[in-house]
Amino acid sequence: MFRYLRASLIFMLLLLISIGNSGAEEVLNWQDCIKEAAKNNPDLIAAVEEIKQSQAGKQITASALWPQINSNLNASTSRSDNNLSSSVGDSYSYGLSGTQLIFDGNKTVNNVRAAGETIKASQQSFYFTSATVRFRLRSAFVDLLKTQEMLRITQEIFAIRRQNLELITLRYESGLEHKGAYLTADADLAQAKYQISQAKRNVEVARQSLVKEMGRQELSALEVKGDFLITDAAKEKPDFVKFAQDHPSLKQLVAQVNSAEFSLRSAYANFAPALNGSAGANKNGKTWEPRGNQWNLGLVLSMPLFEGGLRMAQVSQAKALLNQLKENQRSTRDGLVLTLEKTWAILQDTIDYVEVQRKSLIATEERSKIAQAQYSIGFIAFDNWTIIEDNLVQAKTAYLNAQASALLAEANWIQAKGETIENG
Repeated sequence: MFRYLRASLIFMLLLLISIGNSGAEEVLNWQDCIKEAAKNNPDLIAAVEEIKQSQAGKQITASALWPQINSNLNASTSRSDNNLSSSVGDSYSYGLSGTQLIFDGNKTVNNVRAAGETIKASQQSFYFTSATVRFRLRSAFVDLLKTQEMLRITQEIFAIRRQNLELITLRYESGLEHKGAYLTADADLAQAKYQISQAKRNVEVARQSLVKEMGRQELSALEVKGDFLITDAAKEKPDFVKFAQDHPSLKQLVAQVNSAEFSLRSAYANFAPALNGSAGANKNGKTWEPRGNQWNLGLVLSMPLFEGGLRMAQVSQAKALLNQLKENQRSTRDGLVLTLEKTWAILQDTIDYVEVQRKSLIATEERSKIAQAQYSIGFIAFDNWTIIEDNLVQAKTAYLNAQASALLAEANWIQAKGETIENG
């Protein structure tokens, strides 16, 4: 008995030392993680760059509405030979030339408007990405919070199992308990040791997941602090249709539909004549600096007559894209309403289940205290007592799992509403 007690004490000492050495260097709360992810998460950075691309695309398209001015500088020499004589000639010129779009059936104007809607779509895409990143970050945060708490619970379970084994060892050595009870308690203690090691590994995995979502490039020693309270319980059934209309994925499709409508107008404008004005002024001569003056003004009117059905095909393509996006918009809206109702129902179920597990844990803890006292004086048999102790272990784990599930259900609900990482 004393040999076993000494071994148990040594194990506990080593366990405490290892826990102390592996202590996290920094402790982060939820807002700390939010701030870091908002700045460093690669998906968010990529989404910002997508917005910049669409903004540049609009500037490129709008540039056709402004005068296009070019400068030129030419210098050349030539030589000609024949049977009678040869000659050498030099030529120099410089000047400016420009063109200005006057009318193209509003094709370019509609292209600019379509590009403006593309910017709106990319902005909503950023918000959708932000909502997704928030969900992943929250899931990783909750997972680490859960695994940290699970490590604490497994240490409590180890202490319970060790205390139980000490009690059973005394009764076994005094002849009051059979060997099967002693071996069962010893196996329970071994299981508790394994669960501590497993919990430590789970903490490392959860930590890596959180570090990834925050955008850190290297794993660092950290832990999180927080509670398992639900802040967005949504007890009253909300207006799912309104939430769906405000969701970034639906707003993105609305912007894409608007862009497609402007693109269709642009395709129709291909049938209109295009009118451009041109002007230029040059200096030319055979020596530098050239003194000769040359200028020009002009108008160019172009009108497509036949291109093998190209423009009709472009209109048909634009119509089909517009119809496709409209149906995608309707489908997305209906899907969002359904998802919102499902996630809200799941959230309510998990909140209620947490309360059930809380009461179950309280009852199990009380039964365990009573059973511990009864078994120590021989009022109940080992088989009945160990069942109650096992129930206590299971109740502690079940309550923690229920709390973590409720937080994840809340995160799902917030994502379904389209709330972004900027909302906290």
